[in-house]
Amino acid sequence: VYLVESGGGLVQPGGSLRLSCAASGFTFDDYAMSWVRQAPGKGLEWVSVISRNGASTYYAESMKGRFTISRDNAKNTLYLQMSSLKLEDAAVYYCNRAPLPSDRWWGQGTPVTVSS
Repeated sequence: VYLVESGGGLVQPGGSLRLSCAASGFTFDDYAMSWVRQAPGKGLEWVSVISRNGASTYYAESMKGRFTISRDNAKNTLYLQMSSLKLEDAAVYYCNRAPLPSDRWWGQGTPVTVSS
């Protein structure tokens, strides 16, 4: 299993970023997928989850209305569109299967820095 996150970077508060997670080594549409994040010095925080076919999505309360999770099963890719970014959104973002992440599926993550 390989999960490669990308799309992170430096953005000003109020800005937007689109993260991608390229998946390989497993049947992508067999799994619901999630995004989680880890801010410096803190534990993992669940961000969002999407069902196998993309029809159902759920978000942590603080991300509702600002983040949009989506997937393209034909491309084996998971996305996270982030807008209205806040300082507290700064973290390394990871994708993994849902509902229970697998320790063997963690990628390198993609860092998001929110700073003026």
